[in-house]
Amino acid sequence: MLNAPPEKMRAAQCTDYSENNNISYEVLSVQNDIVPTPRLGIDTPPSGFEDVNAMLIKVLAVSLAPGDVRVLSGKTRKFQGPPSFPYTPGGDICGVVVSLPEEESEEEKKKKKKKGKGTNEKCKFNIGDRVAARFVNKPMGMLGEYALVSTEVCDVVPECLSAEGAAALVSSGTVALILGDRIRDGDRVLIFGAGGGIGSHLCQLARVQGASYVAGVGRDPQRLTEKPLGCDRAIDYTAEDPFAVKEWVDDPFDVIVDLAGVWPSLVKQTSRHQSIIKSASKGGRYLTTTPDKSEYELRSVWSAMKTFLFPALWRAMCTRGGVSRYHLPKYSYVMALPSEPNVVTRTLALASESKIVPCIDEQGPFAFDTEGVRDAFRLQGSHHAKGKVVITVSKE
Repeated sequence: MLNAPPEKMRAAQCTDYSENNNISYEVLSVQNDIVPTPRLGIDTPPSGFEDVNAMLIKVLAVSLAPGDVRVLSGKTRKFQGPPSFPYTPGGDICGVVVSLPEEESEEEKKKKKKKGKGTNEKCKFNIGDRVAARFVNKPMGMLGEYALVSTEVCDVVPECLSAEGAAALVSSGTVALILGDRIRDGDRVLIFGAGGGIGSHLCQLARVQGASYVAGVGRDPQRLTEKPLGCDRAIDYTAEDPFAVKEWVDDPFDVIVDLAGVWPSLVKQTSRHQSIIKSASKGGRYLTTTPDKSEYELRSVWSAMKTFLFPALWRAMCTRGGVSRYHLPKYSYVMALPSEPNVVTRTLALASESKIVPCIDEQGPFAFDTEGVRDAFRLQGSHHAKGKVVITVSKE
């Protein structure tokens, strides 16, 4: 039997943006029993999704992602800024359902449809369900004892998974699955950023997709070759140039998945008339989810277009219809933010079948106190986490 939520709860709070190159986490702290508990049907979710799709959960674990640090930095405030300060960070979560939206009458649904508003259909979840949910619109509002989550990108967690593992998978396992869907049976695959949150899960899913050879580039090559990642070969990019590995030049890859922003280096290496990946004309594919720089500012729509749209469109066009297709792979910028529940469902199903194992950085899970939350954000902001950065909020 779940207790009724208290009026006030414990939650992480950001009091301002941390605007400098070396992010200060002094603006981030955990406040005890002074933050109002979100109220279903009354409070608007801070991330901005329609409250008709919301349910209230007791939070068990939260998984951090690059977007959490970007929001804190203020560099993407035009698109991801909080509605006000202080705000509660965190977007990807595992928890227990406490309260469900009330089903609306047919008359209420008709009135809302006439006004162009969303309607509340019968919720597929039950009170007491342990669920994992991804953020919608903005990564915020989750790092507290209770949170409003969207029912749209959410599903029930299998019993075999811990809350921390489920939070890790719904955060990065889902993105890895979207990328993995583009890998074909027999492909030779190279993953840059293989040791991070997405990369650690993609190494596993490449095998599930039937890749014949999986190689990884990261700072800890030994970890990449061990289970559950199981790369056939891995190199430390600080000690060896991945574009000059003779074995890879002699037998080029079918697919490069770039989670680190290496396209300029690939183009430079290819200009020397040798390449570790097949050209587009021979079936080579380059998949990425990131611009060339891991840190960027989006102060306007124009800056967003210059960062994401224009480079991606130009590269995609040149490697499909220009002469570049004969020496560069086919470039694809993959929009890998899951927006449908089936991605979560599939990811959790693979975990229940032991085809994918959650990867959490060995420094965590972090404690839900000011020191623990700051340490977690600091590790996430370093770009060198080995797997996912997870915070345990409460025990099951």
